[in-house]
Amino acid sequence: MTTTLTATLKCISPIDGSVHAERPVLSHADAAATVARARRAQTAWAARPLAERAALVTDGIARLGAMTDAIVPELAWMMGRPVRYGGEFGGVNERATHMAAIAEAALAPEVVEDSPAALRRITREPHGVVLVIAPWNYPYLTAVNTVVPALIAGNAVVLKHATQTLLAGERMAQAFHAAGVPQDVFANVFLDHATTTRLIADRAFGFVNFTGSVAGGRAIERAAAGTFTALGLELGGKDPGYVAEDADLDAAVAGLMDGAMFNAGQCCCGIERIYVHARHYDAFVERAVGWARSELRLGNPLDLETTLGPMAQRRLADEVRAQVAEAVADGAHAHLAVAAADDGGCYLSPQVLTGVTHDMRLMQQENFGPVVGIMKVADDAEAVALMNDSPYGLTASLWTTDLERALHIGAGIETGTVFMNRADYLDPALCWTGCKDTGRGGALSAIGYHMLTRPKSWHLRRP
Repeated sequence: MTTTLTATLKCISPIDGSVHAERPVLSHADAAATVARARRAQTAWAARPLAERAALVTDGIARLGAMTDAIVPELAWMMGRPVRYGGEFGGVNERATHMAAIAEAALAPEVVEDSPAALRRITREPHGVVLVIAPWNYPYLTAVNTVVPALIAGNAVVLKHATQTLLAGERMAQAFHAAGVPQDVFANVFLDHATTTRLIADRAFGFVNFTGSVAGGRAIERAAAGTFTALGLELGGKDPGYVAEDADLDAAVAGLMDGAMFNAGQCCCGIERIYVHARHYDAFVERAVGWARSELRLGNPLDLETTLGPMAQRRLADEVRAQVAEAVADGAHAHLAVAAADDGGCYLSPQVLTGVTHDMRLMQQENFGPVVGIMKVADDAEAVALMNDSPYGLTASLWTTDLERALHIGAGIETGTVFMNRADYLDPALCWTGCKDTGRGGALSAIGYHMLTRPKSWHLRRP
């Protein structure tokens, strides 16, 4: 069959603006044919024993890990993460290993009655074909959250990766296919928005998982309207940190600043705003600025001395610059000088701002860059009110030495995850979820399996 090509996707490297990768997109007809093959292959895949599926997927993850030496510089070229951090395999392996380990229990039938009179139970059935639309900021870590449990649960998976990380999906397909996962059961595809929208609207998938912007999530919901397709949406974030009056100050500075600046701030659960009790405010600001000056070195991500690489795209860096400029014009104070490597393009200086308010976009809208605003608060109640004054709700990071205090504060925060004395981490044993404009659904943990399957009830009366 001749493949009809309709357009080309290009990954523009933030390192130097060159075209690092280029791939032709599938036509709607060819994409629909790929999904049809996946649907046919899924039946036989789901019929395999659970342990066999889990073993094949686990082997695929191991083979992906064996590619780390090639993947690390590839990530630097595609999205700018410094090579010194070694890629994503540690987290990928942790999540995949945990999800494989809990699969049998998470997918086990719930037996309500097994008596001489009747068998009543609830089983978990795969959705069929799952579409995963993955983002570029952590192209393997984010994709594996859904890909691994979806395959283990008996679904076929179609992966559409972000244009900025075109090669990540190919790497995953290579690894899974080499491990023995059938090619039609895991398909990496290159699609434009129009074809993706049309496939969703045509009810091509049993489940769609999307990680990305709020606008992108709304587009997915519009495409799926009336199809009753199950959706999992992880969208924007504006994650807060709170330093209480009894916090370990040095630990709070290191944890929150790393959470704000790692990966050039391009983390779904990165810290974008910090509230500090008045007792610690001046000392925290001084140490946070000192941390940034000593720990952050903006430069080429291929250089092992670089700790802060370029942002993935020029338009994203321009948005961060605009938010900072507006905040300063409205009275905020920027504490860090422009870095020598800041080229006005993708290479963006980190920044710490004080004198910020919730009237500023910097404290309300996602910036997804190496910038953080710090505000003084009088007590826990003011901190909670400010943390909740946001359209988003992914994580909140509390710094205190009192567990009961964290439980009390956390109960009042509108968020998906409450951290105490840490930030910016996904625990695969816990559900990864959000509220408000951050989206809906949940990944990882047993709940992740429940999202990727549907319940089927059995009420069987014995003769």
